Amino acid sequence: MTIRVVVADDQELVRAGFAMILDAQPGIEVVAEAGDGFEAVGAAREHGPDVVLLDIRMPGMDGIEAARIIGAETSARVIMLTTFGQDDHIFDALRAGASGFLLKDVRRDDLVHAVRVVAAGESLLSPSVTRTLIAAFTSGSAVPPARTERLDVLTARERETLRLLAGGLSNAEIAARFTVSEHTVKTHVSNVLSKLGLRDRVQAVIAAYETGLMVPGRFTDGGR
Repeated sequence: MTIRVVVADDQELVRAGFAMILDAQPGIEVVAEAGDGFEAVGAAREHGPDVVLLDIRMPGMDGIEAARIIGAETSARVIMLTTFGQDDHIFDALRAGASGFLLKDVRRDDLVHAVRVVAAGESLLSPSVTRTLIAAFTSGSAVPPARTERLDVLTARERETLRLLAGGLSNAEIAARFTVSEHTVKTHVSNVLSKLGLRDRVQAVIAAYETGLMVPGRFTDGGR
């Protein structure tokens, strides 16, 4: 199945370069380009892409607001693009529904890989962005006041799944912790995402800190 992509960036050369790279790949088709957030939203509504590449800083409507609208109105998954690894808007972008976050100087193969991974339903962050995310959570600067009542919809096992997920454990490691199959853990993870209205594991990690389930710098795995 062909992955349909919209590329949105206010810099024409960057936008055209990304579009050319992706369009040359087997199984990927760039269905539209956009120069700002308004055009990106319009293209997503019109073409129904699988993935939208959004520059985080654009005139008029920025990439974060465009991501919120695209996430609410379409099934497209969003990859945010930025020039800076230490972007102040990383957390806003992820909370807006972004499933990936890449620097604009990303290597060709990594760009293509990111589009394929996100189109398959996974999340992806560049290493520098991941370091920023972890550092901010550890310092507490990315954590708003806890809203624990949000977790009331989860069962005790689902809440523990979320805690271990936010602690960086893989499905296999969580399965070993619970002494269950990976399939069962996948079901727990799916239930957590569905009940909390989250798109992927990145948003689940953020939710764990936002609700106070995870305290920065204090994760412990009681089974170890």
